[in-house]
Amino acid sequence: MKAEKKEIYAVVVDILLQGRLEDQKRGFKREPVVQAVGTGQFKLLELIPKKGADIQIHDAVYIGEKERDKVERVKRRISYADLTNTAKVELPFAIEAIVKEDEARFVDFFNKAVPVTPKLHMFHLLPGIGKKLMWELVEERDKKPYESFEDIALRIKSIPNPTKLIVGRVMEELEDPEVKYRLFTAR
Repeated sequence: MKAEKKEIYAVVVDILLQGRLEDQKRGFKREPVVQAVGTGQFKLLELIPKKGADIQIHDAVYIGEKERDKVERVKRRISYADLTNTAKVELPFAIEAIVKEDEARFVDFFNKAVPVTPKLHMFHLLPGIGKKLMWELVEERDKKPYESFEDIALRIKSIPNPTKLIVGRVMEELEDPEVKYRLFTAR
């Protein structure tokens, strides 16, 4: 559903100072690797940090085309299965931080969501949203567009935390490469 674009920022979910154990190189030749999730399309990436760069888990790092202060290069794009156990644990927290940071983008999703097929609405793709809740979301949106996550939570009592819905869907799209409809991630 999204156009393929390069990520500009990423949030660190794990740091492997000794590199990946699966690398065929000998221990002293392995380079440090940082696993991260992009903030735009939630692409999972392996980054090579600059020597001496101070990078911590949950740091947002610049990975765009201009001069980078902490990252030397983007090594490759990875799948959910390639993540370390630490990265898998930290990923939902990183995604939640990204969603909260860019709240307007995701509130806009609630305001612009449309049917995907005659029987399937984008809202149905969010975890826990059935037909009744989908109609409640649409009817409230038709009265007045949503302004924030707090506004959604106040108007739709069954959704106390809209952030969790978005995080749940992003996690589902990342964990399952065969998912048919993608709302927030790139293939």
